[in-house]
Amino acid sequence: MAKILVVDDAKFMRLTLSNILDKANHEIIGVAENGKEAIELYRKLNPDLVTMDITMPEMNGLDAVKGIKKEFPNATIIMCSAMGQQKMVVEAIEAGAKDFIVKPFDEGRVLDAINRVLS
Repeated sequence: MAKILVVDDAKFMRLTLSNILDKANHEIIGVAENGKEAIELYRKLNPDLVTMDITMPEMNGLDAVKGIKKEFPNATIIMCSAMGQQKMVVEAIEAGAKDFIVKPFDEGRVLDAINRVLS
């Protein structure tokens, strides 16, 4: 299964997503609380997939996607957004994100998105 980096400023969301992925036999190789941390961890860990929150302190998910894609053009990133963030999701997709999942997380939708981008 995939080695995944989970990025979200909310501990509850990181845990929720990690539990869903863990149950599906994916390996959580790192967690980050902001975009800056996400880029640093991506360099160190080289994950198969990143789940990236949009709204975070220090550096938002959109800037983190651009930063990761600039250095690693083949990076696979799925955006995690709350309702009402469609404009930012579109920008993230244009910046190179492969898909998005909406909070609160639906287990089936999360796993569908991951299977789709990894296949």
